[in-house]
Amino acid sequence: MTRPFLEVIACSVADAVAAEAGGADRIELISRYDVGGLTPELSLVREVLAAVSIPVRVMLRDREEFRVSDAGEIARLGDKAQALAGMADSGNLEGLVLGFLRDPGPELDLELLEAILARAPKLKATLHRASEELPDPGTALDAVAGLAQIDTFLTSGGPEPWAAKVGRLGEWQRRAAPRTILVGGGVDFAAIGALRRDPHLRAFHVGVAAREGNRLDGVVLSSKVRAIVQILAG
Repeated sequence: MTRPFLEVIACSVADAVAAEAGGADRIELISRYDVGGLTPELSLVREVLAAVSIPVRVMLRDREEFRVSDAGEIARLGDKAQALAGMADSGNLEGLVLGFLRDPGPELDLELLEAILARAPKLKATLHRASEELPDPGTALDAVAGLAQIDTFLTSGGPEPWAAKVGRLGEWQRRAAPRTILVGGGVDFAAIGALRRDPHLRAFHVGVAAREGNRLDGVVLSSKVRAIVQILAG
């Protein structure tokens, strides 16, 4: 069996290059890590695609709030999705990372998700942690079943310690298959040790654990990525 899958957050070309050098399987490219990740500049996307060969998924989120109702903002998000789709010919731009909510509930804004994904029909998509604001985050697995482009669910599984969430995340992966539960949101070396108790959990998403000083503003270090890869290889 191959080792589990590792995605690393990158905010710059240097981050992306270091993640690839350390053995990451995919990059999530964002800006504004301090607010959970926003859409990066398209010029940065082009530079990263030229600098690495592993797959890249790009955050599509223009402000911290997950609720989007302004027509102008919706149009801009659609335009960016279409522009990113136009870069897919590079070969390694694999998909988008997105998620939108609406009230009451809150609930997933499936209409907006479908409209944005329609602007980039050849790209895959990760539903990000916006789903964790739902009354029952696990309902997102079924809610987006009709959106074939969404093949990945990025989730921490809830606010409890990692050891307490292993069973829940494993059950979600069994429900989601063949789609992927990508476990993220504070994943570090200790968390990986706990999460690997469930053989169904095979995909992990790391941010500060791969960065200098375990800081949001630290650069990605290939040595730290490599150490995580070695733990995953078991």
